[in-house]
Amino acid sequence: MREVELAPGYSLYNQHEPSRYVYFPETGTASIVTVLKDGTETEVASVGNEGMIGLPIFSGADTGPRRASWQIAGRAWRMDAARLRTETRRGGALSHALRRFAHAMFTGIAQLATCNRHHTIKQRCCCWLLMTHDRIEGDQFEMTHEVLAQLLGVRRAGITVIFGGLQNEGCIEYRRGRLAILNRRKLEKLACECYGVVRVEFDRLLG
Repeated sequence: MREVELAPGYSLYNQHEPSRYVYFPETGTASIVTVLKDGTETEVASVGNEGMIGLPIFSGADTGPRRASWQIAGRAWRMDAARLRTETRRGGALSHALRRFAHAMFTGIAQLATCNRHHTIKQRCCCWLLMTHDRIEGDQFEMTHEVLAQLLGVRRAGITVIFGGLQNEGCIEYRRGRLAILNRRKLEKLACECYGVVRVEFDRLLG
């Protein structure tokens, strides 16, 4: 394996294209998105230091219908896809850990589907901020209104209003594309129950 520095927007794998590598994040996050025919992208999962980007390879598929890119700048360990296949065929600790991670990811994706249907944009935004905060070093990261709106599948103007409100409530500080978490407890109160559900399940399976 090789440690690599990854910048926001770096492509990890594309739709229906074989991937040469899988990635195990140390810091920062990656985003897995569904891409519609008109080019619209919506995040279906994010991955940090709890897991791996490249589950289609682990499951035996060379390609998949989704795209993955690096979202929050950080570091990851990169492994050849062929080596992962060889290692996981042997069973053992890596294979066991990835099976548990795959189950945790399924839980997160299922909860996200419910969240998108029943909860407000503000609740979903707070949930996303908390999940990202869990996976980064420190309290600050780069994120624009436009990118977060795209990930959540909402209008940019809605994110602008929400960020303004969260700043007024003392939850965050946002300046020139850089966001700082100031009051995590307030964010937890404003977020929907989905954050807690996913966090508990990830801690149970991967903690």
